Amino acid sequence: MHPTLNEGEYVFCTVADLNGIPTDQILSFFKETEGFTLILTKSLADQWQLDYSFVAAWITLTVHSALDAVGLTAAFSNALADAGISCNVVAGYYHDHIFVDKKDAEQAMEVLWYLSAQ
Repeated sequence: MHPTLNEGEYVFCTVADLNGIPTDQILSFFKETEGFTLILTKSLADQWQLDYSFVAAWITLTVHSALDAVGLTAAFSNALADAGISCNVVAGYYHDHIFVDKKDAEQAMEVLWYLSAQ
């Protein structure tokens, strides 16, 4: 597991539909009953005047993790929780992506590097 801290600030927003939203500029979106959750840069959310309550750092685990693997998410989320760091996890096809409070980014990287060394 090789954690990589991506540049920038990221936010989670919600919209009722994707009309007028250039999806090629969105990092990720997920359709829920209440609407679409968007993950995008803070600057885009500000530009589009979308509300958010959490500014995150984005960490990518650059290990090819299988979608049916058992225990990886639990291992890193427990390690972060033990350090008092909240995380939001998005599993991509190739990698896991972790969003932590921007202020916790460096500490989260230390925790993940320690975990990867074990």
